[in-house]
Amino acid sequence: MEFADRRVLVMGASRGIGRSIALGFAREGAAVAICARGAERLGATRKEIEAAGASKTFAMPIDLAKADDIARFVPAAAEALGGIDILVNNASGFGSSDDEDGWASVIQVDLMAIVRASRAALPYLERASDACIISVSSISALRATKRNPPYAAIKAAVDQYTSSQARILAAKRIRVNAVAPGSIEFPGGTWEQRKTDNPELYNATLGQIPFGRMGKPEEVAELVLFLASRRASWITGQSIVVDGGQLLGP
Repeated sequence: MEFADRRVLVMGASRGIGRSIALGFAREGAAVAICARGAERLGATRKEIEAAGASKTFAMPIDLAKADDIARFVPAAAEALGGIDILVNNASGFGSSDDEDGWASVIQVDLMAIVRASRAALPYLERASDACIISVSSISALRATKRNPPYAAIKAAVDQYTSSQARILAAKRIRVNAVAPGSIEFPGGTWEQRKTDNPELYNATLGQIPFGRMGKPEEVAELVLFLASRRASWITGQSIVVDGGQLLGP
């Protein structure tokens, strides 16, 4: 996979899966733009991306729940990189409470940020060759849940929107896919926190994974890079699970 001539936007990329995706593209020589809320962590990640070999970098602190922030970031990133070939939508409001706040959080960040970023990036993607959009969904979209109904429902909406986008944008030769991670552990992430504040849930979830461990952000990033590559030129409209067999568990 070669991305030396590619310009990539990763939405929500200061840590975890987004950071690993951005670093993966950087190591392949792509030009990479990132955004997230925390300016300090975002700046540190940008330095990592530069050190990893990105041909160009751009970073802007924004709140993905705010339409105006996305409308500012995407054109600024396109100008800095010289265009957009690949858009990666990765962010979550992690709404787990079945109340107004929980629903509002995931609707704005997990769904509407994808809609808004895709809309803002489309004029640039239309001018690119082999353009694509990849959104991060979740295996929560694929089964009923007792813990986080807003998150699961909105991730299911992401999968549906991905297939609709793919059908619409095929006429413009733009591929659209999603990846659906299982439980992914990384420093500062939800599952690292659960290990200490809710070990019963952590161990029960671990027991569902046949490989006996949580996934790593890099393992999700590898799938994203493949889907963005020319090797995946005939794949569109799919949501591909990357969960170490977690859905196969009890």
